[in-house]
Amino acid sequence: MEKKIIQVANLSKSFDISLKEPGLKGTLKHFFKRETKSVEVIKNINFEIKKGEIVGFLGANGAGKTTILKMLCGLIYPSKGKLAVAGYLPYKRRTSFLNNITLIMGQKQQLIWDLPPIESFYLNAAIYDIEKFEAKSRIRKLSDMLEIDKELYIPVRKLSLGQRMKAELLAALIHKPNILFLDEPTLGLDINAQRNLRKFLKIYNKETNATICLTSHYMKDITSLCKRVICIHEGCITYDGNLDKLLKRISPVKDLLIIFKTEKDANQLSNLGFIIKNRNQKEITITIKKDAIRSSLNEILNKFDIEDIYINEPPVDEIIGNILIKKKI
Repeated sequence: MEKKIIQVANLSKSFDISLKEPGLKGTLKHFFKRETKSVEVIKNINFEIKKGEIVGFLGANGAGKTTILKMLCGLIYPSKGKLAVAGYLPYKRRTSFLNNITLIMGQKQQLIWDLPPIESFYLNAAIYDIEKFEAKSRIRKLSDMLEIDKELYIPVRKLSLGQRMKAELLAALIHKPNILFLDEPTLGLDINAQRNLRKFLKIYNKETNATICLTSHYMKDITSLCKRVICIHEGCITYDGNLDKLLKRISPVKDLLIIFKTEKDANQLSNLGFIIKNRNQKEITITIKKDAIRSSLNEILNKFDIEDIYINEPPVDEIIGNILIKKKI
């Protein structure tokens, strides 16, 4: 039986927020008699994650993804429920627990701005009581995996965003954590930098069997790394399971790109009642239910002179976008 490294049961989190009326009168009233209300941002969620899994958390802005990661790494205290990460209660912030985890947030940085990254690496190594010889060995190995070398000796402020993100990742992994919490790690990176970061995470997961919890709005991150996803909507889990199964269930259609030999045939197809997705002179993309593909193709091939046909799945971004706005999947 595979070990459950993260266990969450009936977990909820509420925040108290201040209520203030606009204008000077509202400001004075707020100063002397502050009113607050409790807002529940995470609502009675349950899930378990096995050791070595890469799990993607999906949801619109404000759904509660980052709040969940912060509770899992102990930055904020849960209001209700139980959680355990590697056998620890995260909010107690035990040293042995902190040695097991790392948190990387795409919009935050830990490197010292005016110093080369190598200085921050050695500082982190000292914080985790890693001997200098061992620290050098780990830095060398991680820098090879991340494909950064000369950049380690250039002040952080002079590095590109992609180079800086690689250095941030190296700094966060120098203590060999078993659990990685990644909140938008590819935020703002170009396509090549995103691809390189995903490649590194795959290798790191394979070599170390580290557990990775990932949030991202770049759907390529999710589809490339995660077999399992947890969908969050307004603080509730609406789906927890295999990503491919979810995509098939939520998108029972395929796109057919049909290239006609004449524009006249293309015009006639437009009048047959098919759902037209795109049209460009002799090229038409139609959306068809998967169980009707054979009959639709027979009808089209019998009636028209076709130059070529391509059958495609709808773009994953489009499908995921539909997922994020659904309350229950």
